Amino acid sequence: MPVDPKRTVSELKELRALTGDVDGAQRVAFTPVWQAARDWLTKKLAGLPVEVHRDAAGNLWATLRGRSERELLIGGHLDSVPNGGWLDGCLNVLAGLEILRRIHHQYPGGPPVTVRLVDWADEEGARFGKSLFGSSACSGALDLVEARRLKDKQGIPLPEALKAIGVDLELVKESGRELKRAAAYLELHIEQGPVLLDLGLPLGAVLGTFGVERHAVTFRGQAAHSGSTPMNRRKDAFRAAAKMSEEIYRIAERSGGGVCTIGQCTTKPGIVTSVVEECRITLDQRHLDGGALARMLAEAREASTRFAEEGGVAVAWERLWQIEPRPFHRELIDLCEAAIKETGVTSHRLPSGPLHDAAEVCGAGVPTVMMFVQSLHGISHNKIEDTREEDLELCVVAFDRLASKTMDWIETGR
Repeated sequence: MPVDPKRTVSELKELRALTGDVDGAQRVAFTPVWQAARDWLTKKLAGLPVEVHRDAAGNLWATLRGRSERELLIGGHLDSVPNGGWLDGCLNVLAGLEILRRIHHQYPGGPPVTVRLVDWADEEGARFGKSLFGSSACSGALDLVEARRLKDKQGIPLPEALKAIGVDLELVKESGRELKRAAAYLELHIEQGPVLLDLGLPLGAVLGTFGVERHAVTFRGQAAHSGSTPMNRRKDAFRAAAKMSEEIYRIAERSGGGVCTIGQCTTKPGIVTSVVEECRITLDQRHLDGGALARMLAEAREASTRFAEEGGVAVAWERLWQIEPRPFHRELIDLCEAAIKETGVTSHRLPSGPLHDAAEVCGAGVPTVMMFVQSLHGISHNKIEDTREEDLELCVVAFDRLASKTMDWIETGR
């Protein structure tokens, strides 16, 4: 029995109706709506001979036992950002569900390798600001000291929210045992950007996820009256920070594929009648090449020092977060591209700027690859997020072919 991509699209719409409203998807992790989505998925899995359980980090696993203990993992996430899109994350899970159905019918005595579908807990980090919670716990990369301090907007600590769903934060890394027999990991996702859209292509093979350097940069000058202080006597912290706005575009252009973003700007004393004494900006820099990312960071540091000296102010840096680039497995990238081409369309190789659970699984040493499907408007994390239905159906077929190729790849011991 081949996969039925129309059923996947129908189930995506069913989930949208169950867990969304006029403002978009509302499946924020560790909330009743998210749990309703998981209950819905569990009922869908009940028609298959799979073992379903939740691990120590709250990740949901469905295992179809094969003749070999070596495992093919197919992953995604049901959680969304508030007012999110109808495809982000859940497309991965429901395409994986359809592939499980096909494999079960094709191999009534059990597939050649064990196949597992995982719904990672809190990929988005929308409630507590910590992305990739479940997968980073599983990979061992989760910082428990940081996690213990996290609170949502209502002041509820993460450990308390986890306890409410039966998860003990102190034990979440025990979920790492789930990766012991993993031979490969596959993930399907909407692109969330405009690259495939601009190329007029429906599908792409992902080279890896960008490395990220995220810092707060604080310029400190001197507060002074905005009326009585001549322009040449000011120590204006905002002026130095403002120069960074243009400079990061030049840095990104020189990097050959990197991106830089100033996402926040906070001033003190923050009143209209005072020269800015302190200006704090956040800088997010990303690149697929680790060396290029390091150069981008060094150039930004040098620029901030130069602008501070020109303005007679001081500058200080604080690292907020960092992750190394996660290049995916070369042979699996080739298999992904071959699977796309077999559907009759042209493939394109591209990196992923956003992070995904695949980055954590890859970081744990599991051979990994992702497939992207085109996003209309190049927009995600928004209720207008969309993909053509024919492209959704095509990606399910291509992803299924990738799963078959990867099962062969695992079985032959490569």
